[in-house]
Amino acid sequence: MSSATTTTTSKVSFASLTPNNLGTVRKLNTVLFPIKYSDKFYRDILAPELEDFCKLIYYNDIPVGIICCRLENQSDGTVKLYIMTMGVLAPYRSLGLGSKGLEAILSAAAANSKPKISHVHLHVQISNTEAKRFYERHGFTEVRVHENYYKKIEPRDAWILEKTIEHA
Repeated sequence: MSSATTTTTSKVSFASLTPNNLGTVRKLNTVLFPIKYSDKFYRDILAPELEDFCKLIYYNDIPVGIICCRLENQSDGTVKLYIMTMGVLAPYRSLGLGSKGLEAILSAAAANSKPKISHVHLHVQISNTEAKRFYERHGFTEVRVHENYYKKIEPRDAWILEKTIEHA
């Protein structure tokens, strides 16, 4: 991995997504999430403008987590960053890896000027109170409940959580 695409903090590092590590991303998503993602999802997360917002999370050089986002243009001209997936393998949870990954994405959003990102938002299945608390600890607030958001898993409803991005 080149120094341009990898940053290291003690035992934790992040790698940008490339065609070469997309198989790892697919495997992690299969283990972490009850949803099968389309080939379009995997093509889209390789877009150059998403390099700072889609990362593999490594612990001691082992890929143990993933965070994938997309940019969404709003009708008022602002841009929101949507966290599509974020997860860490169960044996590696409670090590701060998710927090470090989320903080890296939030820092990148705050530093991004073209486009300037106004908010970061995401969906959390309403049965996943642990995930909701995690995001709330990082400054996200519940905006509303999106009923029947999930089509193939129960419960179908999701909380929409959002955080305003402060730019320097």
